[in-house]
Amino acid sequence: MIAIELLVAQNIGFAVIALVMIVAALRVVTTHNVVHAALWLVVVLSGAAAQYVLLAAEFVAVTQVLVYIGAVMVLFLFGTMLTRARIGTERDLNNPYWRLGIPVAGLLFAAMAIAIGSSFGDEQLPSDPRVIGIPEISDQIFGAYLLPFWALSFVLLAAIIGAIVLARKD
Repeated sequence: MIAIELLVAQNIGFAVIALVMIVAALRVVTTHNVVHAALWLVVVLSGAAAQYVLLAAEFVAVTQVLVYIGAVMVLFLFGTMLTRARIGTERDLNNPYWRLGIPVAGLLFAAMAIAIGSSFGDEQLPSDPRVIGIPEISDQIFGAYLLPFWALSFVLLAAIIGAIVLARKD
């Protein structure tokens, strides 16, 4: 009985978080202010972290917060603030063919839904998933992928240095 009530609460929590993420994602692409778009993206990424908490994947949730919200969004905001672009509303940046993107996005969504549905079909998650600890997860992530992780760090460092060089006054 308690397990069924817990599943109902998780479903309600999932629905609320998903709704907030959908609204924030729409605001990311509809706002005319770059900084506001970045802040709406923070809401979307925070929602993803909250979904990971609902799935009892706390390590992934903390990684989501630290890497994406903490590092990538700070880098994005630094890059935006340090360039010479106008901060604020810019209505002349929109492509006149933006309406063509709506059916293309719908077509891509339908293609992904068909691909996912045909790939997984009626598969069910196991009722007793194997519990893996944080040391095992970190060994799997950083064991084989340590070099790409370092490479990504250097790419992000190069991007911030490039933004500073572009923004400085000569």
